[in-house]
Amino acid sequence: MVVAERVYQSVLQLPEPFQAEVLNFTEYLLLKAQRTATPEDENAWPSLSLVLAMRGMEDEDTPEYTLADLKERFS
Repeated sequence: MVVAERVYQSVLQLPEPFQAEVLNFTEYLLLKAQRTATPEDENAWPSLSLVLAMRGMEDEDTPEYTLADLKERFS
């Protein structure tokens, strides 16, 4: 018997609250498998996020600051 079939037969014998726990655990394992399968994608997200956040800023009118604009003020 294939492992998946054995798991299925075992889960059928459990009360419904325990079946829900098994479902939650298998969904967790699926997410964990997806995350470990693509570590390069995880590294790409911060870069993509920054690129999308900064998109179009080069076309904005922003003030040009110089060293003369830097001043320390203590109150």
